[in-house]
Amino acid sequence: METSNESLTDNRRNGSATDHASCRLEPSEVMSKIWGGLKHSATSSSNLDLKSPPSVSSFQTSSSHGSLREPIVPPSRPGSRAISRTVSEVYHDIETRRDIELPSPSDEKDASSSPTTPSDPNLVTWHRPYDPENPKTWTMRKKWAAVVIVSFFTLISPVSSTMIAPAMTAIGRDLHITSQFDQALTLSIFLLAYAVGPLFLGPLSELYGRVPVLQLFNLLYLFFNLGCGLARTRAQMIAFRFFAGLGGSVSLAVGGGVLGDLFAAEQRGRAMSIYSLMPLMGPAIGPIAGAFVTARTTWRWVFYATTMADAVIQVAGLFFLRETYAPVLLKRRRRRLVKETGNKGLHTQYDNDQTVWQKLGTALVRPFRLVSTQIIVQMLALYLMFLYGQLYLQLSTFPKLWEQKYNMSVEIAGLNYISLGLGLWLGSQLCAPLQDRIYAWLKRREGVTVGRPEFRVPMMIPGAVMTPVGLLIYGWSAQYRVHWIVPNIGVCIMSAGTIICFQCIQGYLVDTYTLYAASAVGAGTVLRSLAGFGFPLFGPYMYDSLDYGWGNTTLALVSIVIGWPAPILLWKYGELLRKKSPFAAGE
Repeated sequence: METSNESLTDNRRNGSATDHASCRLEPSEVMSKIWGGLKHSATSSSNLDLKSPPSVSSFQTSSSHGSLREPIVPPSRPGSRAISRTVSEVYHDIETRRDIELPSPSDEKDASSSPTTPSDPNLVTWHRPYDPENPKTWTMRKKWAAVVIVSFFTLISPVSSTMIAPAMTAIGRDLHITSQFDQALTLSIFLLAYAVGPLFLGPLSELYGRVPVLQLFNLLYLFFNLGCGLARTRAQMIAFRFFAGLGGSVSLAVGGGVLGDLFAAEQRGRAMSIYSLMPLMGPAIGPIAGAFVTARTTWRWVFYATTMADAVIQVAGLFFLRETYAPVLLKRRRRRLVKETGNKGLHTQYDNDQTVWQKLGTALVRPFRLVSTQIIVQMLALYLMFLYGQLYLQLSTFPKLWEQKYNMSVEIAGLNYISLGLGLWLGSQLCAPLQDRIYAWLKRREGVTVGRPEFRVPMMIPGAVMTPVGLLIYGWSAQYRVHWIVPNIGVCIMSAGTIICFQCIQGYLVDTYTLYAASAVGAGTVLRSLAGFGFPLFGPYMYDSLDYGWGNTTLALVSIVIGWPAPILLWKYGELLRKKSPFAAGE
């Protein structure tokens, strides 16, 4: 079975160059595949049918735990930016895309048969074929434990961002925050911090590891969120909200990188669906809980409750979350081996002569370079900005609509956020299995063993259509005060389209900038958080001037202008743009 698989792999590799151009699909052909799988996906298991990988004992290895192996890739020349390359393998029908982990079977054969193959006995790298310390080869249970914990970190902070929305009247009364603008600022200042944090948190995680940065800055969120509950003045509340958001942004900056560390591209869809659902589900859950907490106790318990929940997540992370970033893990292995053997010549392929501050400076600049030089990041970040901004605009204006126009109590008005959360959940559950299935089908259709990031694009098309449709239904039904179920249906459709596009964009960025996934996702987080901060500030004034009908029509038109060309452009030109990028993963 393995021999036939290797033969199939070689044939596909040899033919992929010619097959690639001849098998390129048109968007209409891809869309027919999407809609053909919708009904089946909604009722069947969402997991790919993957067989178990072979056991380590089935391979002949010559090294024990902690030993040195020949380089995965030749050591980089000084100044080279090509840190990683992508290789592929097929073990028992499991195809994996890898950047810095294991060589393919053909690489091993070439390395053993070629007398000119360079070998560095002092290079510290992963064991072949499986290494228990390599996150890509962890057990699925260990991988999913990391996904769940990181997802909960990603949930609790967005819950805090909107949980105070139903309590703003009470907060304004106690802390003398009277103007509409100041109340909106108190709510959205949290999102401004989201724009600042990822600028340095993502790069820091690429220097010192995901887990230390995540744990440390989550503590910052915990303490300042508690401070919000103890605030006595307007200035204290706004300042504490900002620093709480700064600490809370760490999960958004680091989480995407963790997923890139753990999963191969075709296995990443389900994990990405859960992770990307949390920062959007959190703002929907927050106001529902906040309305009942405020009505039953005081607004201060809004902050106390989230602080206690975050403390539980923090403790769980200390026990069950392990480092996932491969360069940091290899450097730790090198330090351990130097201590054990006394050989100071040991090194990894990531070692260089830069000081820590030089490395930090390079890493801090990288998100800005990605935003300023990468057309892919610019295009997707712009769309993310709009999606996130209009979502927070709806979140911030919901209480006014339901309490004033529909004459609902605070508690009942908060229940309307269920439609938002329901749409996010349905969208994510439909998107994840379909995205993985389409990804696998496109690989078979094009006859390649390694998929392309563009295989994430087709699912963006229905999401980009659903978002403006939902906005129009919600806006015009709210303006004419139609039965409350109709605006909620519109919100449900809008939020489902938002999460579908959100997941596709996140997946595309992680697949494209695998080694720099945290910086790429962090760059997008910065811009979308700026929109999340700004949209609620002008949203109430827009609805006062245009009402809900024309206000949401304006938003729908912007969604069409930005969102509809994006998947088409990525499908046609994404590969060309990636080949020109020094940061994108190679093919």
